Amino acid sequence: MLLLVWILVPALTARAGAQRQASPAPQKSGKLPRPQALGRSLEFERDPTSGELHSPPPESGPPAGAGTIRSSVTLVQVACTVVAPDETQVRGLKQEDFHLTEDGAPQEIASFDASSTPARIALVLDASPSIYHELAQMRGAARALAGNLSPEDEIAVVSFSQQAHLLLPFSKNRALLDHALNSSDLARVENSSESNIYQAVFLTAQELFRGRTGRKAIVLLTDGQDSGLGLTWDAVSTQPRLGAAAARLAFDDVARELGADGIALFIVSTENRPRAMTPAWLRAHESQVLVTPEAKKLEIPHYTVYLAELARRVGGQLYFLREVGDLNEIYRRIALTISAEYTLGYYPSAGTAKPGWRALRVELTGGAKAPPGALVVHRASYYVSAFP
Repeated sequence: MLLLVWILVPALTARAGAQRQASPAPQKSGKLPRPQALGRSLEFERDPTSGELHSPPPESGPPAGAGTIRSSVTLVQVACTVVAPDETQVRGLKQEDFHLTEDGAPQEIASFDASSTPARIALVLDASPSIYHELAQMRGAARALAGNLSPEDEIAVVSFSQQAHLLLPFSKNRALLDHALNSSDLARVENSSESNIYQAVFLTAQELFRGRTGRKAIVLLTDGQDSGLGLTWDAVSTQPRLGAAAARLAFDDVARELGADGIALFIVSTENRPRAMTPAWLRAHESQVLVTPEAKKLEIPHYTVYLAELARRVGGQLYFLREVGDLNEIYRRIALTISAEYTLGYYPSAGTAKPGWRALRVELTGGAKAPPGALVVHRASYYVSAFP
């Protein structure tokens, strides 16, 4: 039998399937829409077979508790960038320059895009009291991001503290982006000291990206101090709870959602970079869970470790605002990365697969016209969902 229903926000008015059908379309009008609370109409159940959160079936659908695994072969898209030793992005490569494997098995690349199709980028901005003072710089930096993207790229804006609000659906209209960034809704701080960071990311992925193809990215600005998931130094806190709380959102659910949808994640932390969390340390641990007693002994704040862990799992990048010193520069780097992406698509040769994580590896072929020592940066894995 399916476990308890998880309610994101009180006063549910519709089921998740109906909400997704009515998910915001790209904004074309010249008027800024009213803010929309994300998650207001979402219900989730945790499936006992796969362990995944999913929306309950329609009333006319299969009976609850069926526990049916419905994974199917779909196009898997892997976004990657090629970085030269001088840290510049390598452009101009072709499909035959790449070799891709899943769980060690070579895959035939079925589609290839060298940043020619528009990207969709969601700015997810922490408006909680703890980083309220960053709002002014946040506005200018967001404009800098837009200025370095293609005019055809669509940008959405989500603001959150205790609750997440969609301020701007995906839009190419940069004037609307300015209106959203200058609106009083962005600066509005709820009467709460809570900051539900991971819930905001999960809802953004669910409601803005689900069912979309092409290049997708979330740019998250936060201090990392989440109020909702109860994360601790015990790695068990990332997993779903047992009993009555089993259907509550867990850290693992957020990683699965991003991993299944292929959403690139760029995180900008407003905190200082921990002394021990050097880029070399992160590279050395890229295949290992970061929430460990070792990290605790290095005096890395656990909330910063979790930001790095999410980026590690889904193939993202973690920046530190105070290290670079300028949010505009960080956003410029993110925009350059997005604009230099290659997207490789393939149909897994193994066919229908059981739910779970699959390891990815992308390498340059011997004939690739890239500088010696060029590095391919991509997500290390993707998630096969039981409920595609």
